[in-house]
Amino acid sequence: MPSPEVLKRAFAMRRRKRSARSSRPPLIRELLLIIVLYTGYKFGRKLANGQFTEAYENADRIWDLERAVRLPSEAWVQELVLHSESLIRSINVYYATVHFPAMALFVVYMYWRRPDHYLWFRRVLTWLTAGGLALHLLVPLAPPRLFRTEDMIDTSAVYGPGVYEEPDPDSMSNQFAAMPSLHVGWAVLIALVLIVVTRGRWRWLWLIHPAITVLAVVSTGHHYWMDGIVACAILAIVLAVLRPPAVSRPPVTILEPPRTPTAVASTTLLRSPATGSNLVCRFLLR
Repeated sequence: MPSPEVLKRAFAMRRRKRSARSSRPPLIRELLLIIVLYTGYKFGRKLANGQFTEAYENADRIWDLERAVRLPSEAWVQELVLHSESLIRSINVYYATVHFPAMALFVVYMYWRRPDHYLWFRRVLTWLTAGGLALHLLVPLAPPRLFRTEDMIDTSAVYGPGVYEEPDPDSMSNQFAAMPSLHVGWAVLIALVLIVVTRGRWRWLWLIHPAITVLAVVSTGHHYWMDGIVACAILAIVLAVLRPPAVSRPPVTILEPPRTPTAVASTTLLRSPATGSNLVCRFLLR
């Protein structure tokens, strides 16, 4: 028959599972909400499309600002990775295939595995994306691959896989929505949320994901440094307002081994002032 301590731990685990289910919002509602938000974001980007002249003027300003504050040239970073064709192809694949699938999988993970933090994460993601969309509308920006063609190339077009076609004002894909970089913003958000909801010193390795993302968006010519910096600034403001929930953790129950007569006698012997040194006691108890 299970001991009272074992039964107590089993009931505690069952209560935690029930609490997780109760804190998880309805699945159908969440799916509809995500579809509406994603559709609104795509159409919002399309509304910002076609502002070619303003986009190139803003690109000129961003380029001069970065040089004024001594940020390294994006062309220099691209030149470094172009020394290896296999490396630049891998970076192109990372840029083209990781951004949306990684976020979609992470939303599923947070919903099923971290329901206590899911609503907080979804709100942060929503406001971060909304802030990015607002800047897409207000600050159209030509990416480096389309701006300074004498310095940088479109690595996706040259080495593959291709991501964009020629800029088209009627396209759903707005190539002049470079400010801010939601590639960087979403990657940093995923890493920070995982650091919050997981334990252990190895959780800081999640920061590798945004580090690789920054390298990818800059070296491929899709974004400036400032695009990532502004995305992180928006995320910092959102996180300052929307704090993660304080999730109470059940106390850890430490079960002591059964105290046999031999163990009791050994403990008494060790604690007795009449015994010899600790070294002799340990030797006799081996």
